[in-house]
Amino acid sequence: MRSTAQPRSGTDLHFRDWEGQKRSVGGNEGGGRPGNISAAHQMALVRGLAGLQQQLQHVISIQNTCCSRMFSTTDPAAAIYRMTRLRVVDNSSLGEESVRRGKPPRVIHVYKKNSIGKVGDKVLVAIMGQKKKALIVGHKMEGPRMTPKFDSNNIILLEDSGNPTGTRIKVPVPSLLRKKAADQSKVLAIASRFI
Repeated sequence: MRSTAQPRSGTDLHFRDWEGQKRSVGGNEGGGRPGNISAAHQMALVRGLAGLQQQLQHVISIQNTCCSRMFSTTDPAAAIYRMTRLRVVDNSSLGEESVRRGKPPRVIHVYKKNSIGKVGDKVLVAIMGQKKKALIVGHKMEGPRMTPKFDSNNIILLEDSGNPTGTRIKVPVPSLLRKKAADQSKVLAIASRFI
């Protein structure tokens, strides 16, 4: 009698090792037919590949997170509006304490119709859990011609009466402030340098 069974197609699993040599998985392992992989070996292979895939996804997500933290993709906030972080440049105790603790003041309100603060405008800031009025004496945003542009948004703290809290301004103040804040004569008196 002749056998009517068709020969099975090869079920060997082929791969290349690190040297580039062609290798095959299968054969007579586990006592099965030549070229067959036992069910236990197949499950182990699937579990190993699934674990490798999870580890690879984890590494990729860490790499994407690290790379995105290396640089900012948004433009720096040069204008002064609500929630902008500022730098206190006078020698008031509250300003020096915020610098020492690394908690910069934030703008709560800009006393202006369009809500964008520029040199000479008053703002309300939250500093060390208190609300204080402040005067803007420098900002990052480019202004009109022949006005200086600073590396940080600078303010000096004011009392409720409008007098400056500190007795000295540590950084140069733009000379534009002389024209714009004419009612701030006490602020101009404590300024050491004008640019």
